[in-house]
Amino acid sequence: MTEELFYEYILAGWLVTAGAVFILLLFVKAPYGRHFSNRWGPTIDNRLGWLLMEAVSVLVFTVCFFTGPNSGIVFTIFFLTWQVHYIHRAFIYPFSLKNNYLRMPLAVTGMGIIFNTVNSYLNGRYLFNFSTVYDIDWLSEPRFIIGLSLFGAGFAINRLADSALVKLRNGDNTGYHIPRGGLFSLVSCPNYLGEIIIWTGWAVATWSLPGLAFAVWTAANLAPRAIAHHRWYRKTFPEYPLERKALIPYIW
Repeated sequence: MTEELFYEYILAGWLVTAGAVFILLLFVKAPYGRHFSNRWGPTIDNRLGWLLMEAVSVLVFTVCFFTGPNSGIVFTIFFLTWQVHYIHRAFIYPFSLKNNYLRMPLAVTGMGIIFNTVNSYLNGRYLFNFSTVYDIDWLSEPRFIIGLSLFGAGFAINRLADSALVKLRNGDNTGYHIPRGGLFSLVSCPNYLGEIIIWTGWAVATWSLPGLAFAVWTAANLAPRAIAHHRWYRKTFPEYPLERKALIPYIW
């Protein structure tokens, strides 16, 4: 079996699995953060879990970039765009978390590592080895310009929301509180909305099936979690604003 055929099988299975995961997560809450459960076996420090999961994306994508035959400014931009997100997610975000006591099931960390390994391989290998369309003219493509703009907008939304959540836990206030201001006045999870916009932008900018698969996976994972967060807020805080939606302003 050639790598190209193996790649196609993995990509097709990846898209099908995303749909199954979406349905599963509507009924089963991923047991980390506020939905932590010790019924999932051994645990590790929450920050270490995040670092291990997300660092895989940095490493695998880097290997694909430096071992693939495709090169040029467009590929370099894709590489740097990916790394801006994942270097922050792996090496900065975990250490901004204030809840030092939080744990993460080792099973969740392992599933995260598997997901990021496969996802980084699919996107990195396609871009830097199998793709043929990204010459210099791609820089002026509306898809590239719109996609990178969406990526930047989503990145900003995600960072601002994460920063607001971290500030809620300054000093001794390490518990959970109602976030307010910015997009939190409209939705319970603007951080997840930002992440979905990020990878939707990536899918548009690369105009690729693996990019689309990543966007689908992101929505399949985060939309059910946003629903779970929204319900948790309403159950935990009787004064929680009724006008807020879970993920999409004014709609849902």
